[in-house]
Amino acid sequence: MIETLDANAAREMMRSVAQSLIDQTDVLTEADLTIGDGDHGVGMRRGFEAALEALDAGAAESAEAAYKAVGTAILSNTGGAAGAVFGTLFRAGSKAFAASEVIDDASFAMALEEGLAAVLKRGGVTEGQKTMVDALAPAARAARAAVGKGLAAATAAATQGALDGVEASKAMIATTGKARSVGERSIGYPDPGAISVSLILKAMQDFTARA
Repeated sequence: MIETLDANAAREMMRSVAQSLIDQTDVLTEADLTIGDGDHGVGMRRGFEAALEALDAGAAESAEAAYKAVGTAILSNTGGAAGAVFGTLFRAGSKAFAASEVIDDASFAMALEEGLAAVLKRGGVTEGQKTMVDALAPAARAARAAVGKGLAAATAAATQGALDGVEASKAMIATTGKARSVGERSIGYPDPGAISVSLILKAMQDFTARA
């Protein structure tokens, strides 16, 4: 298992993340059709296709640069609220790697915490409103609790935290964003943004678990 990622490995991990989200376009579209307008999958695909292009262009000389390149591509190409919050997640999270040349369990947890704080500030939301925060917040807490056990353990813990958050979001009533108009009819369905968070983290987990 991989316990630290240098600049090259960080770039490859982010490429894996981008490809995973592109491959799950239909899953995200179907999830969004239940409580939204169905454009989440296409928007995320656009953003992560642009992220792949940025990474392949060599705009990632460090872990910080790789994260920031992905965030900038998402912010510029995804569109709507998803572009703003997911772009912010990566751009703000990149700061956690500024003082280190590698991604380890501590900096990974910090990246999630920095990303979460920035998303909360930008989106003006809290946990329990059926948004991507409901997966991101428990993921950040789980990653922090796993610090000291290695990067693979931290990404696995974060993924499980996000999946638990996705499941919990089913019982929530959407009170913000496009899904707000659905109201109580959103009960029983997971938040598409929360699903996206879980897919991002699962791709990271899979990458760090490779021998």
